[in-house]
Amino acid sequence: MKNLLVPTDFSAESHHAFDVALQLARRLGSRVTLLHVVEVPETATVSGAVGGIELPDRDEGMDDAWMPQLLKETRRRMHELVSEASRTSPTVSVRDLVLTARTDSAILQTIEEQHIDLVVVGAQIHTETEVLFEGSHTEQLVRLAPCPVLTVKYAVADFAPRRILFASDFTAEADQAVRGLRQVQALFPDAELHLLQVIEDEAQRAAVQAQITAFAQRHGLQHPRPAVFIDSSPSEGIPRYARQVQANLLVVPTHGRTGRHRFLHTSIAESVATHAFPPVLTFKLA
Repeated sequence: MKNLLVPTDFSAESHHAFDVALQLARRLGSRVTLLHVVEVPETATVSGAVGGIELPDRDEGMDDAWMPQLLKETRRRMHELVSEASRTSPTVSVRDLVLTARTDSAILQTIEEQHIDLVVVGAQIHTETEVLFEGSHTEQLVRLAPCPVLTVKYAVADFAPRRILFASDFTAEADQAVRGLRQVQALFPDAELHLLQVIEDEAQRAAVQAQITAFAQRHGLQHPRPAVFIDSSPSEGIPRYARQVQANLLVVPTHGRTGRHRFLHTSIAESVATHAFPPVLTFKLA
């Protein structure tokens, strides 16, 4: 993973993601691209705060003043972040990039043009009972990005996971995720690997446990910890199990579904990425 991308909106969560990206870059010798997208509002009147920056009221004769001011302030804040990185991670090459576009398309464009291997993105916490009828930028990124996405919600002082959680149903489709899983284990070779399946029926526990054990043996995974957790759904059970074992990293493959009826087909990975508490690594099945 030589090229890392960190989209930032200058929030605390995106700063946490930037810090984790710098830690990874120091470990891997990677370059970091820090991206901010100025998403111009489509409404005719622009005033107040946009992206955390106070803009003039256009009704006061400042029709053309807000965009230059916004860009100037954005570049100043980006420069501060790059300067901070040069102090904390002097060996890491950090490039800042400011684009004026729609956020989702700008991120995907940057992934392609900069040959990004991993996106590290901050996300706000949603409650477990909250229903997301409209996908957040993070959920859309998890679904559409061609590369792995690491979602970070809290500050992580030392991103060196000791307990990695891989959640799956361990059917034949799970074999497609082994390549990505091995890459994660190569990064953190001493970490325990919890192999989790969430089920509703206690009577299935023994059979599911045997299936998970066979999966680990078939692929020669290191330090496996097969686990079966009883809950109403994977999107509820995965975060709860993660807290129970104090997992440092969740690994969840995704189909990356698209389509008009997105809410009906939202993958478990998208939901977990914005609801679970440890950092979550999602990647598309091979």
